[in-house]
Amino acid sequence: MIRTLEASQVRLETPVSLFEFATTADLPPLQDGIGQERASRALRFGLDMRASGYNLFVLGDPATDRRHLVDGLVREAAAERSSPADWCYLNDFDHPDRPRALRLPAGEGHRLARDADQFVDDLRSVIPSLFREEAFQRRMGELQQGFEKQQKEALATLQEEAESHGLTLLQTPQGFAFAPVRDGKVLDNDAFQALPEEEQEAIGKAIETMSERLMEQLQDLPARQQRLVREQKATAREFIETAVDRLIAPLRRRWQGWAAIVAWLKGVAGDVIDNAQTILALEHEQGPSQGNLPFRSPEHFYSRYRVNLLIDHSDGGGAPVVFENHPTLENLVGRLEYRSELGSLVTDFTLIKPGALHKANGGYLVIEAERLLSKPFAWDALKRALFDGEARIETAAEYLSFGHALSLDPEPIKLDVKVILLGARYIYHLLSAYDPDFPQLFKVPADLSDRVDRSDDNALRLAHLLGSIARDEKLHPLAPDAVARIVDHSARLVGDAEKLSAHTRRLADLVRESDHIARSVDAEVIDASHVQAAIDAHVERLERIRDDVLERIVRGTVVIATEGKQLAQVNGLSVLQIGDFAFGQPSRITATARLGRGEIVDIEREARLGGNIHSKAVMILAAFVGQRYAPRNPLSLHASIAFEQSYGGIEGDSATVAEVCALLSALGEVPLRQDIAVTGSMDQYGRVQAIGGANEKIEGFYDVCVARGLNGSQGVLIPADNLRHLMLRTDVVAAIADGSFTVWTMETIDDALALLSGLEAGTRDDSGRWPEQSFNGRVQQRIEELSELTRRLGRETVVQTTAPGEPVPPASGPPPAPEDNP
Repeated sequence: MIRTLEASQVRLETPVSLFEFATTADLPPLQDGIGQERASRALRFGLDMRASGYNLFVLGDPATDRRHLVDGLVREAAAERSSPADWCYLNDFDHPDRPRALRLPAGEGHRLARDADQFVDDLRSVIPSLFREEAFQRRMGELQQGFEKQQKEALATLQEEAESHGLTLLQTPQGFAFAPVRDGKVLDNDAFQALPEEEQEAIGKAIETMSERLMEQLQDLPARQQRLVREQKATAREFIETAVDRLIAPLRRRWQGWAAIVAWLKGVAGDVIDNAQTILALEHEQGPSQGNLPFRSPEHFYSRYRVNLLIDHSDGGGAPVVFENHPTLENLVGRLEYRSELGSLVTDFTLIKPGALHKANGGYLVIEAERLLSKPFAWDALKRALFDGEARIETAAEYLSFGHALSLDPEPIKLDVKVILLGARYIYHLLSAYDPDFPQLFKVPADLSDRVDRSDDNALRLAHLLGSIARDEKLHPLAPDAVARIVDHSARLVGDAEKLSAHTRRLADLVRESDHIARSVDAEVIDASHVQAAIDAHVERLERIRDDVLERIVRGTVVIATEGKQLAQVNGLSVLQIGDFAFGQPSRITATARLGRGEIVDIEREARLGGNIHSKAVMILAAFVGQRYAPRNPLSLHASIAFEQSYGGIEGDSATVAEVCALLSALGEVPLRQDIAVTGSMDQYGRVQAIGGANEKIEGFYDVCVARGLNGSQGVLIPADNLRHLMLRTDVVAAIADGSFTVWTMETIDDALALLSGLEAGTRDDSGRWPEQSFNGRVQQRIEELSELTRRLGRETVVQTTAPGEPVPPASGPPPAPEDNP
């Protein structure tokens, strides 16, 4: 049944009286999302589940502002949990390449790191001062004096023995030497040569004997020196042990309940004692010069005694919530940094840096799935961490099996984290289908809807959201009429008067643009006029292509009739989507029909311009024509359907009604109105079905009619099921209100035939025939004529091709039975 719509039926406007506030500044912030109850319940369930594998995947378009919803619920859950443990890395003095991980209660890690820093400060002052103490200097002096005394006694013994042979021991720049002595004086060379030859030989033998004795004494000297050094080191170690024990003892008492820390303190003490000389050299007191040490600065050496506080929760505040915006492998699992020393890159345990998994340990980690999957090795590393329950620092070289320099192998950290992935639906379904690990690790999907019910409650919640946006971004508050206009626009975005768009990002952009316009006119509050101006400006920025299409139609380049009647021609409607801007345009659909074998040719498909859905619609059309007009006989026609002046792809089934009308017009030779555009899908029995883009299609034909001049008879025919989707522009509503433009609804194909032709569609009688003067009757009569013509042509063909004397078979019916031939 055809219904003519009133202006009130084509646009459902939100009453301003619904909002009982002066401006949105009076409204509290919105805590939850708008109309996302199913997703919220799934999120709360996943966040509360402590069992392994109950991580979450939030499905939804990014424009739904899924991150805002997740952030609110996750922080609410995090606030109810206690702060997790601190994590530190300590130097393992026995295995420096394998730093040890240490788990401490929240805040204790900071305390331990502070104690270690204080120990280093004390150490740097105590060790150098220790060697300046009087007791140490006296003890070391005694050792030195004992060594020197022993050395002197050995030399004195040699001197006495030398004197018994008439020699004396001399110390020269080249070392020790023996020389003959007479009357207490050393003989010079001339005096020695003046002695008798026998005496010279005796002196030579004595010198040789004493030189051997001297060499024996000198060979014992290094051993005595080494004994002195050992005694000095033992003495220094004794003093250092005492001093270090005084420094370590308070720490040992303070951390006596932590066996791992006590063991580490023991290692610290031993290492300090072993490196006392290095400490002295670094403090410029004595020993080798600092330039000979493998350290650029004292700080690099002393870092071995410090604590690498990897994760610090001393500030409390509940469980951590981490949003990782750049989930590379290193940002996810942590990394080792390097520094340059003496031309080489070196690292140590203090250069271990945490990743997002470490930071979120004991809490929640939120990652955009597309970003995660686009980063090499990050997805595999995340899965491994969740399966193993530990965060292990990995590098890309390990995945690629590249050789790499010696580095550290830090002890993995035990992991307790809830991971929430945010992603599009297709990513979720692809991972579910092709990654067998995914269903085991992400057992809770939270599916965000793209649209929500247009209820008063959701409209009020939207007002709270708009107020929150304005408050957070320091925009002007919105008046109630501005909120009502945005609610209407939200319904228009989703193409349904009974729904609201969940794409809050687009609404937030509208608020920002409306604020810009309000500020440009020195307004203190955003009202409906500012919102409408922002909407119009947004459309203007995107409508160039629409204007070009409209110009071609108005100038006649693209042929579209908006008045009169034409045979086998209907104005169909289509929607073009360019980015986030969609607009409708009329398309001229034509059909031809002639004698044939029941073929209905889809020219778009033959030209490879038609999509699968459109091809299916043409097949439904063919089935409808056959079952309605030739249920007992084959169709004897050849028809073709085309979108004229269409040079791109055609997809969808919304032109089915228009195509049927054009084809039946060609068959029944009934002209159709060109001042009406038609859109609608159809099933095999002629029932009209809803289509998409109803608003854009109506407005597209309206714009063409306005450009050519409205005559009061023009309008658009749409499916009755699309009535609830109408949110037409205000100018179209005004034209409907004053009668210059009309929108009709239809339920069956007969409604469309009657309106377009001005004839009754007709009703079958008991014999299954249509009234002769009805639209359907004319089509039926034409099809029967084609069928009769086919039979007649078939009979004539058989007669012409039969040999003389052979029987002529009937033109229709089964062939005669063969005669028996015994």
